Amino acid sequence: MCLFLGVVFGPASVGAETFERLVVVTKAGPQPFQVEVARTDADRAQGLMYRRSLAPDRGMLFDFARVEPVSMWMQNTYVSLDMLFIRPDGSIARIAQDTEPLSTRAIPSGEPVLAVLELVAGTARRVGIKAGDRVEHPLFQKR
Repeated sequence: MCLFLGVVFGPASVGAETFERLVVVTKAGPQPFQVEVARTDADRAQGLMYRRSLAPDRGMLFDFARVEPVSMWMQNTYVSLDMLFIRPDGSIARIAQDTEPLSTRAIPSGEPVLAVLELVAGTARRVGIKAGDRVEHPLFQKR
């Protein structure tokens, strides 16, 4: 059930980047973020590489366009991240916390997922995001 009836999800252009509203519904309440969405192979390959910082309320949502096991890595990524692996219904399958910057070690989803949300490391712990919590974004409303 959507806790934000009437909330408008959609792009908001900020500088050269485009952000979309995303909400993670936790036991502590809704946690809103502004995210860039990587929908193409090129965008997914680039991800957050080479960035030196990421605001606490920002992130990147990787849309894989199909449900399958995925692996992420931190090559050329300077900011430690929390990675939330998300099922097609928007529920969080797994969280990889405090990933190691610049690492080529594979970080697996553990099961088939549709998307991955990357947030600044420590965000999941700080705001109480847990596996099983729900992500609200139009990507998950299609299903």
